[in-house]
Amino acid sequence: MPHPDSAPENTPRTAPLVVMRRIHKAFGAHTVLDGVDLSVDTGEVVVLIGASGAGKSTLLRCVNGLERIDSGGIVIDGQELRYDEKSLNLMRRQVGMVFQHFNLWPHKSVLDNVATAPVRVAGRDRDEARETALGLLEQVGLRQFADRYPMSLSGGQQQRVAIARALAMRPKVMLFDEPTSALDPELVGEVLAVMRDLADSGMTMMVVTHEMRFARNVADRVVLMADGGIAEEGPPAEVLDNPRSERGRAFLRQVERA
Repeated sequence: MPHPDSAPENTPRTAPLVVMRRIHKAFGAHTVLDGVDLSVDTGEVVVLIGASGAGKSTLLRCVNGLERIDSGGIVIDGQELRYDEKSLNLMRRQVGMVFQHFNLWPHKSVLDNVATAPVRVAGRDRDEARETALGLLEQVGLRQFADRYPMSLSGGQQQRVAIARALAMRPKVMLFDEPTSALDPELVGEVLAVMRDLADSGMTMMVVTHEMRFARNVADRVVLMADGGIAEEGPPAEVLDNPRSERGRAFLRQVERA
């Protein structure tokens, strides 16, 4: 989608869905995020890239409230992130997150893995939640496995269940923290295909990944992080093909050698 700064003057402008301002986060003496400023528009797909330790995953965890920022502010759909239990629970209904590891309940069926949170957390009707869950499993190509248990599925299938589970809360933004890094290479494509379909449907997404082809083909904007900050950002072709910073050029040379 076009960046809002390129919109004609008579086009109405809306506030970004996610706004991060001057985000600082340290673990002990180690600074992980050092004054990060980043906004994500509704329907935009932002892919975060960079070397290990650059702060990408920590930034996502801060957006979801899993890590508490030391200073700065995060606003999601006009609401500032606060850390009391009520506020966090309300915010997490708006923000879905998919991790490297699937974190499915091994003792629950695939269907129950997807349907449980909407009932317990959001107070939805059980039958409605299960019907919605079946539709989401259809969306990720796994409806036929609704009565199976996670351990009977491949890693790629389990990750697709995890995506359906996050979508069941009807989030406004989806966060993906290296969702394919724990998968065998032959299973990566099926997860990326689901993510590509989500992007095509207009879902707002922040994605940490080393899958450069996905970044190039799906992202509206690529953000290169280094040393806890943003080294550069822009359209995929600009950042991936013609990085302005030496950190960007060094990272992409490393990716090409891998």
